[in-house]
Amino acid sequence: MNATRQDAWTKDEDILLAETVLRHIREGKTQLEAFKDVAKQLSRTSAACGFRWNASIRGQYQEAIESAKKDRKQNNRQKMLVQYDTTVNGESDPIDAAISLLEKMRNHSNGNKQLYGSEDVGAQQQLIEENEALKAQLNRYEQAWTEMGKLWAWVQRK
Repeated sequence: MNATRQDAWTKDEDILLAETVLRHIREGKTQLEAFKDVAKQLSRTSAACGFRWNASIRGQYQEAIESAKKDRKQNNRQKMLVQYDTTVNGESDPIDAAISLLEKMRNHSNGNKQLYGSEDVGAQQQLIEENEALKAQLNRYEQAWTEMGKLWAWVQRK
């Protein structure tokens, strides 16, 4: 494994970072995933990539970010339309499409992965686990804060 770099960012590296983040946004992936991808390519840490993006580059690409978000939204709409389109004798039947949509939604709520791909379910599970870990961390911080308050009160009494 290469050692992580700490030298100055080049214009080419900035462009690679921006293009990767914008592609991830367009594809509905997270910026954190983009930072990890760029970090591997540039032998930098994902934290360094995230910092560079937020501190220096993001402001230059606001229009491109909005465009990427619109592209993602449009692609999602097209996928949904294709996914729920049903035809009868070559013609679209809105009642059949509605029934199909409702059946797929029912199946999904019963744990079936027809509505979303298994990748989305895995990502959802990962978010649930991350959320639980963050809740536990927050609980520890709250307990530490309470203890600090008790110590502060004790110090003031002395």
